[in-house]
Amino acid sequence: MSAPVHYDIAVHDAHAHLWRVTLTIKRPSVRQRVSLPVWIPGSYMVREFSKHLQNLQVRQSGTQLPATQIDKCTWLVDCKVGLPLGLSYEVYAFDNSVRSAWLTPDRGFFNPSSLCLRVEGMEAMRHTLSLATPEIKALRTVSTSARHLQSTKMKPSECLGHFEFQDLDELMDTPFALGESWRGRFNARGVDHEFVVSGAAPGFDGKRLLADTKRAVESCIAFWHGKEGQPPFDRYVFMLNAVDDGYGGLEHRNSTALICARRDLPRVGISKPTDGYITLLGLISHEYFHTWNVKRLKPKEFLRYDYARENYTQMLWFFEGFTSYYDDLLLLRAGLIDQKQFLRLLTKTVNQVQQTPGRALQSAAQASMDAWVKYYRQDENTPNATVSYYNKGALIALCFDLSLRYATSGSKPSSLDEVMRWLWKRSKAAQMGGGGITETDFARALRALSGRSYTDEIAAWVHGRADLPIPKLLELHGVAAQPDAAALIPLAQRLGLRVSEANGSVKIKMVLRGGAAEAAGMAAGDEWLAVDDWRISKLEDLDWLATQPLKVTALVSRDKRLLRLKLRMPSPDQEPTSSYNLRIVNEEAVRAWLLG
Repeated sequence: MSAPVHYDIAVHDAHAHLWRVTLTIKRPSVRQRVSLPVWIPGSYMVREFSKHLQNLQVRQSGTQLPATQIDKCTWLVDCKVGLPLGLSYEVYAFDNSVRSAWLTPDRGFFNPSSLCLRVEGMEAMRHTLSLATPEIKALRTVSTSARHLQSTKMKPSECLGHFEFQDLDELMDTPFALGESWRGRFNARGVDHEFVVSGAAPGFDGKRLLADTKRAVESCIAFWHGKEGQPPFDRYVFMLNAVDDGYGGLEHRNSTALICARRDLPRVGISKPTDGYITLLGLISHEYFHTWNVKRLKPKEFLRYDYARENYTQMLWFFEGFTSYYDDLLLLRAGLIDQKQFLRLLTKTVNQVQQTPGRALQSAAQASMDAWVKYYRQDENTPNATVSYYNKGALIALCFDLSLRYATSGSKPSSLDEVMRWLWKRSKAAQMGGGGITETDFARALRALSGRSYTDEIAAWVHGRADLPIPKLLELHGVAAQPDAAALIPLAQRLGLRVSEANGSVKIKMVLRGGAAEAAGMAAGDEWLAVDDWRISKLEDLDWLATQPLKVTALVSRDKRLLRLKLRMPSPDQEPTSSYNLRIVNEEAVRAWLLG
């Protein structure tokens, strides 16, 4: 291959879950450094992909050279200048998520960040990749958004495809899937979209998934480009892996990798969408919206990724949170859910934030910075110490949207929709490298479109820790936010607990700050066995506790020791408002907000 950097990737041993990678550097440096990324953009956690790299060998002109490892993911090779350098190695792949790599005899998947060594000093140069045809017939179909390279000397029987990338960033942003799958296509605004589903159960309604995805896609394109505009790509691929139990997605420049539970896929003959299917459509909408918001319109700090360490930004509340606001809103505008369904989803987000004590300790901007050590490394104390930049960011978007609509409802109406498009155009985000923005750019857009400063709101909502003025703003747009009566709040929530129930056992997962359970001395990991003289096997056994304030003795097992804890139920007038119910009171005002 004539590219400065070329990768040959092959199935080495599917039963052992091993990929084989051969890297050819056309003109290496005299002291050439290579390194494997420690993270993948879009998932803000150091994952140490190099732990799966093994059997690294280096050759130049037929001579084997040593590769000196200088840190956890970097190797140094002393070689001759002007002669091609070849490196070969294997990568263990048994992570069935959207972030890493997977290989079995029936399915292969990889993000290049898990397999492809970075050739330091050549990141801006052209890269190419070839996929060898595996011996296993089930793996001979490849799905990717990568551009095919037509010029090659290899026979089609030897290779599944040759692909080219303008630079390292494009390569790292292009996942590959191998294996037999359900496939469907549709065209939106002249752009071909492909949907690939692996692992679906019999009875899967692919036709419906394709039709619903097309409606969501068209809604998103219309949001960014109006009635006639074209998206900034010429092809897009959805890669969905259906498993017994799982959920997640990872955005890419021209594709997305998704994972869902099989039961959440639409079924032939069942017209009413399940809650799980609506959640899946929201995930599809979310990742597709990211094609604009974070892949092209991005934090200024992400204009050039550093794959060797954490890449910090305080703006994940904008790029993840605002995307979380629009994912369900665009489903509504596409006619895939109605207003009541949208408000139910919004209610869930509001209550998730309200029921997180950490919202009083951490701002949305701080949560963005801490993503690397807190959001992606959750434990039993997470809800007490942090707030989700997804959920709070979505509510910040809601507040800005409602504020803009109310403040500019006269001669020059505006909305958060206009702010997003303003930033898109002025940052030149449609260009291949993307447009970087800062919080100052967001503030400038708000002023330009509203005629006033939103400095105070940014300080309070983004950097502050007080509750957002959601009830007041919703009321201005025809929605009443009413606190749930204490009697209607689930018992675990009233006590400040998060529990799991299985096999006749109630296990305490988290104890929330300031709750009755914490005051009693309950701890994460406890098994709750009884109240007074009554054995419990599920929380429903304690429904009688929720009817009145009283003091009881809770029997718990901790490290195989029995503890008797005095538990006092809070009275309704002592309980803080932690749950809201959203109700439409003005249809016309709600319609004006939701339908833009």
